[in-house]
Amino acid sequence: MIRKELTAALRDSFGKGPMRRLRAAGRTPAIAYGHGKEAMPLQFETKELFQELVDLQGRNAVLTLKIDDGSERNVIVKELQSDPVRDFLFHADFQEIDLDKPAVFSVPLRFTGKAKGVEFGGIQTIENTAIQLKGLPLDIPDDCEVNVRPLAIGDKITAGQLAVPESVTLVSDPDDVCISIVAP
Repeated sequence: MIRKELTAALRDSFGKGPMRRLRAAGRTPAIAYGHGKEAMPLQFETKELFQELVDLQGRNAVLTLKIDDGSERNVIVKELQSDPVRDFLFHADFQEIDLDKPAVFSVPLRFTGKAKGVEFGGIQTIENTAIQLKGLPLDIPDDCEVNVRPLAIGDKITAGQLAVPESVTLVSDPDDVCISIVAP
């Protein structure tokens, strides 16, 4: 799993007007919550936050928030609110996680190669693009590589056939088909 650090400042203003002024000043409001702690209102430099989140888009990542009061929180991105037209970030929600407790994560599948069956006229059908794995957050892989080259027409790869690290367990049904090559 990817690990990055971000700097944040505590936020003491709330409401529509103060948030508009905050955004106009190049800052993005956010909140960090979880583990029975009180929610912590934060603010980030919009440019820095946007660049970091674009790099992490669609991937599992643990962010270490270094807050200006001297504290740190390990979080994952829970939700981003943005304007789809202007590509502008309105708000970010971060959920705190414990690096020493197992959790379930969705891990994307990365298909590599061209199946033999496709070269002979078969049709490649991707049925699952991610699997669920349980383990310590830092043990979860960024993705799970699936080599499809040896697949002939009529062959399939199920979730149970995928190679996952020993330190994590498969939560998805082992019989779930991830990819198959079907006759035309």
